[in-house]
Amino acid sequence: MNPSSVATAAEPNMQSMTIEDTPAAAQPSEPKPFAWNKCVKVVLVLLGFLLFAMAIGSGLHSLKQWKSPSSLHSLANSRAAPQACCSPACLKVADRLSLAIDPFSQPCDYFLFTCGLSGATRGRQRGKGTTHHSNSGEGERTKKRHGKRVETDRENDTLVERLPDRETLLKESIREILEMAEGLDSPNSLEWKARQFYRSCMNTDSIEGQGSEPFLKVIKQLGGWSALGQWTQTDINSTLALLMGQYGTFPFFSVFVGKDPNQQHNNTPYIQIDQPDFQIPTEWDDQSETSKAEAVSMRPFLSSSLNFLTLLGVPRSSRAMSNGLYMALSSELAKKSSPLHHRLQTNMLYQRVTIRELQTLAPVIDWLGCLKATFHPLAISESDSVLLHNLPYIVHMSDTISKWLLKNGVMGSGTIQTYMILSLLHTLHPALDSRFRETQRNLSVALGNMEEEDPRWKHCIKTTERGFDVLLGDMVRDRTAHRETEELVGNLYSSLQSKLTDLAWRNKESRNSVLKRVKSLTPRFMAHTDKQKLAELYSEVVISEDSYFANCLQSLLLQQKRRTQLFSQSFQPDIMSITPFLSGSAIIFPSGMFLPPLFHPSYPRALNYGGLGFMMAKDLLHLLLPDLHTESGSPESVAACVWSHYISVTEGPGRVGAFSLAPSQKLEVWVQYTALQVALQAYQNSLQQHQNDASLTGLFHNHLFLTSFTQVSCDPYPYRQLMTFEPSFLVSVICANSDLCPSQMTCEKKPLVAPLDSC
Repeated sequence: MNPSSVATAAEPNMQSMTIEDTPAAAQPSEPKPFAWNKCVKVVLVLLGFLLFAMAIGSGLHSLKQWKSPSSLHSLANSRAAPQACCSPACLKVADRLSLAIDPFSQPCDYFLFTCGLSGATRGRQRGKGTTHHSNSGEGERTKKRHGKRVETDRENDTLVERLPDRETLLKESIREILEMAEGLDSPNSLEWKARQFYRSCMNTDSIEGQGSEPFLKVIKQLGGWSALGQWTQTDINSTLALLMGQYGTFPFFSVFVGKDPNQQHNNTPYIQIDQPDFQIPTEWDDQSETSKAEAVSMRPFLSSSLNFLTLLGVPRSSRAMSNGLYMALSSELAKKSSPLHHRLQTNMLYQRVTIRELQTLAPVIDWLGCLKATFHPLAISESDSVLLHNLPYIVHMSDTISKWLLKNGVMGSGTIQTYMILSLLHTLHPALDSRFRETQRNLSVALGNMEEEDPRWKHCIKTTERGFDVLLGDMVRDRTAHRETEELVGNLYSSLQSKLTDLAWRNKESRNSVLKRVKSLTPRFMAHTDKQKLAELYSEVVISEDSYFANCLQSLLLQQKRRTQLFSQSFQPDIMSITPFLSGSAIIFPSGMFLPPLFHPSYPRALNYGGLGFMMAKDLLHLLLPDLHTESGSPESVAACVWSHYISVTEGPGRVGAFSLAPSQKLEVWVQYTALQVALQAYQNSLQQHQNDASLTGLFHNHLFLTSFTQVSCDPYPYRQLMTFEPSFLVSVICANSDLCPSQMTCEKKPLVAPLDSC
């Protein structure tokens, strides 16, 4: 049958069936009324208006919710990206951030990437540093299994780029300040002097061209040197007073200023005298309670001192004898030096005597004259008290020098003078040409110091800071004084106090004591130094444009001025500080903390709070609560929860009880997790104050906050070795059963048997 005829035959039957089931009023035999069409249209219009009204109402409700503080979590996880940050600082940090591992795109293994580019080993071993309840071989099997996985995955992994440590970031910022283009400062201004000092240090051609001549001129000013055949000043106390006062060199004993810890309510500073830092390597003998020269170190020590004598022009005929006598005197002086632990056990520290009594105990030294030269122009008298840290050494030192002085010529006082000259050379050799520096470096390597030598600019930053620390501190503060720093610190400290109230305290007394102490402290920033005081401090400093050695001598005079100020100033700021510290009733936040790429006022706040905010919270917890585990059960319970998360994800839920953490490890896990919570809450508080926050590389709000945290979690700070896993894993814990994160941290490769608890 023709298909078309089938279709045609079927249509009447279909139509008839439909017609029969249709009401009579609607049958085709009668026309459809106009009222029906009109009714349909009215219904459709009303339905449209209803849908429109519902949409408007929903929008108004959403707007109301968006404006309310209770909806900040939704705001922080909004899918609509806010305006991107395009400041120069943001564009610079965006390149680094684009290389960061996004934990939400790699939930299975982002936390297994280790911090690279600094010699860190990949794939931290999970069992390392923990106590295993299972048999002793289990830990080794875990290590081997983990190590094998790292090797097989290495081709697909990418090292996380580690941010420079905070000290390096501060030095880089100071470097930018000191390397500003010439001509911006007026000649002989304070800033010009600091920059000129730095430039003279970087001018290695000039330093190499001067050779040893600058040091030989100093020897002439001291009265000559018997080893060179010219010696007009044979009084050792005259030479010693010059070395201590003008050259910051203390050959036979060290001198510094500090408080007496035995007088807790007395802040009076005292002159303190200790054994010196000996150049000759020594080892301690517990049985005889004496120090002796290390046999294995004698050859490199002799070689280095002989090379120094050669560089200074000591004749070959007397060089070997001068070197041998120098070594003999060094060995004999060091006999009564002792390590700190021995002096603590025998109560040698902080022994109070008057200068008059000290003169009787060690008569060979003119104590009053030498101390007056060290702290000129302060008035010092024989009745003033000093604190000794090794009286047996001081007595032995005086007796040894007296014995050598009884010998004639080079064998006696000449050797003592050689000892002082080489001590001065140790102070000044960094300002001399590379031959002197290489000799000292070779000795350090021979003694086991395998650390790489700092690049020249870092060395020059260090030497500039010694003399111009007060001025550089103000120059750094000028760069970091922003309203945003105050807001960050304020929100962070408020969040920290709130967190402490929620801890599980062992008793009410502990809780009240800690909270009272924390509330009594006031966060502060380092204040600028009075301009007039700065001018007075640096007014007599004369900086040479072509002599780094001469500038170093000026720096030593500045350091002598700073020593005298220790008696009149209770607080001496350290511009190289990179962590908060206590000063009276204040917590001081150093200016050197607030530097890119950890912080910048133009960054999105999420970047500042997730990076520097976390690090500051971590520092504060260690500073304020070092013994919290004895006062609260929170560190143990929170650490156990975090650890169970980690074992569940990496080993499987059935392995949670196979490993445990040591008490110090539990405290560190709690510190890092709590610091992340405190910083995140502080960021939420900032959103309540200012709901607008920019995006960066497409990330924003909590997503950007947590990504920033994964970068700074690599910070090589002192307690890091206590963490048995990469701190970035804490993102998984913070996101468990939480609406704080932009997406669930679900690993499809290894689904969990049961949802993890919130910690």
